Amino acid sequence: MPSVEIEHFYLGCLAHASYLVSSEGIAAVIDPQRDVEIYLDAAKQKNLKIDHIIESHLHADFVSGHHEFAERTGARIYLGQGSGATFPHTAVKDGDSIQFGKCRFNFLQTPGHTLESICIAMTDLSDTSRPQSVFTGDTLFVGDVGRPDLSRDHTPQELAAMLYHSLHDKLLKLPDETEIFPAHGAGSLCGRQMGAERSSTIGKERRFNYALQARTCDEFVRLLTDGMPTRPEYFIRDVEMNRQGAAPLDQIPAPVPVRAPDVFRMQAEGAIVLDTRPPMQFAVAHVPGSIHIGLSGQYASWAARLLGLDKRIILVGEDAEKIRESQLRLARVGIDNVQAYLEDGIAGWIAGGYELDYIPQISVQEFVELLAQEKDHIAVLDVRESGEFQAGAMDNSARIPLGQLQDRAQELDASKLLVVHCKSGYRSSIATSILRRAGFRDIANLTGGFDAWKAVTQAEV
Repeated sequence: MPSVEIEHFYLGCLAHASYLVSSEGIAAVIDPQRDVEIYLDAAKQKNLKIDHIIESHLHADFVSGHHEFAERTGARIYLGQGSGATFPHTAVKDGDSIQFGKCRFNFLQTPGHTLESICIAMTDLSDTSRPQSVFTGDTLFVGDVGRPDLSRDHTPQELAAMLYHSLHDKLLKLPDETEIFPAHGAGSLCGRQMGAERSSTIGKERRFNYALQARTCDEFVRLLTDGMPTRPEYFIRDVEMNRQGAAPLDQIPAPVPVRAPDVFRMQAEGAIVLDTRPPMQFAVAHVPGSIHIGLSGQYASWAARLLGLDKRIILVGEDAEKIRESQLRLARVGIDNVQAYLEDGIAGWIAGGYELDYIPQISVQEFVELLAQEKDHIAVLDVRESGEFQAGAMDNSARIPLGQLQDRAQELDASKLLVVHCKSGYRSSIATSILRRAGFRDIANLTGGFDAWKAVTQAEV
């Protein structure tokens, strides 16, 4: 039995991985999420004392619970040198290490994704011949590397060059059999080609990671920075929240129940009605002017990208449990201003006799037939990312990634029926709610998205 145990935690909504590493009753947590109760519960079950909290960097895509965690446990927080963090912490650099039980962590400064990024090489002292694992944060992912555009003072090209040297001069010097445990998986906004696997090895990444195939630093810089997706605006805000230390979750007020008249008043004052129900429920009936982001997908990150962190939010959910889940998931990305929820949900709205809106849904078969009959009166909007467009797209479709739609909706022809699609239907439902709120009336959501269209049209060939 190994002397060191690693427990993995994976938050699918944010594609975020964190780790509880323990040996001989002492534990360290690496890259914790905001709601830290899960680590406290795990430690209690295993009779562990958490002495160390390690951040691989100041995260941009979620709010960490390190500050609350340290206050509740007395654990010490470790961050890479130069973070500028304003809370008590230990700044670490190359050559620094900590040891607990049979576990030793050696810190590696690996700037590039951020200036203060570190990786943590773990050695089980029962076998000191090599590091068994390395926690790579956002420096090295399975199949990808971290995005190099999170600094106010350095260009993406400068950061990418730093990242190249961090990878080749530090991580790739480790033995091929060393396991890597990154802070994110497929779907994270911190990279663009991450694999679905939760871990890998240095050897596998050396052979198969596209970014590590670049033969020179200049080639690597071009590979990473050419056509790089736009950085979400909320990233810089989350970095600052993490630099200062976020407020404990129990200090965030619970949303209060409100009925239709209050919803109207709050909307007039700038609040956003955020409907979190499944796409088909939203399509059939929803509060006019609401934005739809279903809980079934990457709800919190889309909410932060599209709404920002400061909007007053009125939630619409299926039940009280879903309302609580919605608020927690929003808090994980720094949206703390969830003020209210629609009492009794859509059923309460209907019982009050208030007007509802809806979004027509169109199947692929119906769409193909309609396109054949009325091609000149139909426009198609593809809201997938540019890399998805390049892998295949419908002819003559307008292509605006969902994250850009609010700013570019005026490019679309409102005189035609606008059929919206993404890969499978999640993002296109969000898109139709944005368009309806912007005044587009003649729209429809393509059910099943591009995948369904491709399956049907290829079957007909």
